[in-house]
Amino acid sequence: MVNTKETPPVRYPLRLLRGILAIAGGLALAVGTAGAQRAELERSIQRTVLPNGLEVIVVENHGVPLATVEIDVRNGSFTQDWGYEGLSHLYEHMFFRANGDYPEPDEFQERASALGAVFNGSTQEERVNYYLTLPADSLDAGMRLMASALLKPLFRTDELDRERAVVIGEYDRDESQPGFGFQRAMGHALWGAAWSRKDPLGKRASILRTTPDQMREIEHRYYVPNNSALIISGDVNPGAVFAKAARIFGAWPRAGDPFTRWPIPPIPPLRADTGVLVEEPIATAVVMLQWQGPSAGQDPAATYAADVFSDVLNQPGSRFQRDLVDSGIFESLGVNYYTLNHVGPITISGETAPDHVRQAITALERELDAIGRPGYFSAAELEPIKRQRITGTMFGLERASGFAHQLGFWWAVTGLNYYLGYVDAMARETIPDLERYAHKYIIGKPHVRGVLIDHRANAQVRLTAAELSNWGETP
Repeated sequence: MVNTKETPPVRYPLRLLRGILAIAGGLALAVGTAGAQRAELERSIQRTVLPNGLEVIVVENHGVPLATVEIDVRNGSFTQDWGYEGLSHLYEHMFFRANGDYPEPDEFQERASALGAVFNGSTQEERVNYYLTLPADSLDAGMRLMASALLKPLFRTDELDRERAVVIGEYDRDESQPGFGFQRAMGHALWGAAWSRKDPLGKRASILRTTPDQMREIEHRYYVPNNSALIISGDVNPGAVFAKAARIFGAWPRAGDPFTRWPIPPIPPLRADTGVLVEEPIATAVVMLQWQGPSAGQDPAATYAADVFSDVLNQPGSRFQRDLVDSGIFESLGVNYYTLNHVGPITISGETAPDHVRQAITALERELDAIGRPGYFSAAELEPIKRQRITGTMFGLERASGFAHQLGFWWAVTGLNYYLGYVDAMARETIPDLERYAHKYIIGKPHVRGVLIDHRANAQVRLTAAELSNWGETP
């Protein structure tokens, strides 16, 4: 399963975020200090590192008698060289197939079923994760089952043929979705030569040519203990989990740092504004602006500011929403920053009537200029947003399996200390922090300006990609 939408802990889609915040409205008042929240996170998350470099993370939650066993690997589209586009995802599909302990097709699934386990995986830009949830009294058997899949894959040709067809089927389904071509056109324009490293879905031709040797090469490079984390959450005892982990995964041999031997090339910067115009049969027009944002590893302070910045602009009643949505220019409008270690995208997107598209783009660009001026943000709107972010982070603890997925994301992309320091960082955010972020990454910076519009509507308004590239320079 390719999943590029999971952006924990609180990168919720705007609509979901608003729903959560509505529920949490009263709870926000009950939230204690950021320091208390960090202490609660550190109390709930216990970890150790085995001698082979495997990080073991345990989250104890005795709410229900279930346990989740998750493996996260720093793999994903960011590691994909030429000829390997989409193969991180295909590897994910092969993970729960035949292995040295369960060598026949469907044998792994039969064992998982016997344990009462549900299992799945996902592939994103900078991590791949695999997880199974099962009754807590079967934890030892579940960890051994996960170890069989992780350490002894066979990559049988018959199963590779079958999973290749499944992945191509997913590709076909995504391709048939409205907006798929627009999203990919925006991605190509924003990332240029690095697009394959931002695209977990990959290339159809590369997927169709995949060989077992390519699967083994991915395993050799990235599926090593010092590039992986084992996360166990639920009705478990941390001390017992650490002992089981050492017994089951301790013999997995350590390897060299994959990113020293196979370094990730830097993302080429966007040099100039670029226009993207895609025509598809839709009722409204979609306007999207995208920038190359901060990298969590190089500018973590900006990533915290990005979250608060986005939330303030998304808040109903904010100046941004009043000027652009309540005024009737846009039907809806959202701001997002997606945290990545190798440059995350900043996105502003909204819907408008096709015959208002030029007015909408002009108003949005004008509003962005205003954001850079003193007085646009107020302290009164900043404080509730910061408390809500902290509350959203703490909500994750309530659902053990989902929390394991969140931790895995942050472990892979930023390191766990970033996540543990998140609530402290939120509490420190100030209006000058937001203004610095906006000036450094958005205001006056090269961006991709895209429009998705019905071809009959565009026959009336006659918008072109060239006009979008040179916005403001043409009549």
